[in-house]
Amino acid sequence: MRFNSLILAAGLAALGTAGFAEGKVKVGMITTLSGGGAGLGIDVRDGFLLAAKKAGNDDLEIVVEDDQQKPEIAVQLADKMIQSEKVDVLTGIIWSNLAMAVVPAAVGQGKFYLSPNAAPAQLAGAGCDPNYFAVSYQNDNLHEAAGAYAKAQGYTKPFILAPNYPAGKDSLNGFKRYYDGDLAGEVYTQLGATDYAPEIAQIRASGADSIFFFLPGGMGISFLKQYADSGVELPVIGPAFSFDQNILQAVGDSALGVMNSSNWNKDLDVPANADFVAAFQEEYDRLPSLYASYGYDTANLLLSAMETADVSDADAFRAALKAADFDSVRGNFSFDSNNHPIQDIYIREVIKEGDIYTNKIVSKVLENRSSAYVDECKM
Repeated sequence: MRFNSLILAAGLAALGTAGFAEGKVKVGMITTLSGGGAGLGIDVRDGFLLAAKKAGNDDLEIVVEDDQQKPEIAVQLADKMIQSEKVDVLTGIIWSNLAMAVVPAAVGQGKFYLSPNAAPAQLAGAGCDPNYFAVSYQNDNLHEAAGAYAKAQGYTKPFILAPNYPAGKDSLNGFKRYYDGDLAGEVYTQLGATDYAPEIAQIRASGADSIFFFLPGGMGISFLKQYADSGVELPVIGPAFSFDQNILQAVGDSALGVMNSSNWNKDLDVPANADFVAAFQEEYDRLPSLYASYGYDTANLLLSAMETADVSDADAFRAALKAADFDSVRGNFSFDSNNHPIQDIYIREVIKEGDIYTNKIVSKVLENRSSAYVDECKM
């Protein structure tokens, strides 16, 4: 399958290049399909396409492109999709620095953007926009839950670290919002780093009683493997991004028993979730990840809006999106005034089922959590 300039339709039918008939919605998906972060984008894409296929709506057409995790490529693709492909809706971006490079310009040109992952603080607060909807979370949310869990466990000197980019800063801010005690250390690492020996040496010397880290994709794999080999045996807490289904298979036993925060898991007792998990396994022969669940929900949100409004009527379509009248795999789901979710967040434990490393939900940590920046949004 070719991902560069790949054009898909809901029924995987061919597309024409002419303009769209009334009622049609054309989606431009810009996501990461190559390089170290490819697994995240592939899962967002696959979840989105699964929902589109299940709906069988011929009025939905999808263009998928690989941003290679590079902001300049993402901007070029967005320009092409808006100017040449004439898309109505953009989606798919994984990384917050890419979202900040694309989203403000896209919504400024009147396009809708539905985020299946990245949701930086800037777009939840002062930079919010009526055409921007974060379907996944606000960046801080899962880290806030990890902070609340650390505090509840009685940890008094956690060492916290994250990459030096917008989502990394959101993560540590989120952790500290709900953990208000002392820290043994706070470090921002290089985005994309694979060698964590210096950071692990700092942890060893810090006197920490626990570790919280946010290192998505291959960064988390590298850190966990090196941490397991280091001999440091402090309790580890993280967000689901670092303990996702695909990452766990690469990390293996090093992650067993780690507690991590998430707004979704495959065992979440929600009818729509059970249907999603079964359908994803049947379609792709693997368990879905957190990112796949976000892609699936994003497509179903879009499809729900298409049932009640024409995308050419921007006000009506925006109102239909805001209503969030779809069965989320997370159960109760609604948008706050800044178009970011209000939802429950859980603590999961990494376990092994047969030969598969996965997670199980242990407890609910935050209920009906919105975001810290909602009052800064003037919509």
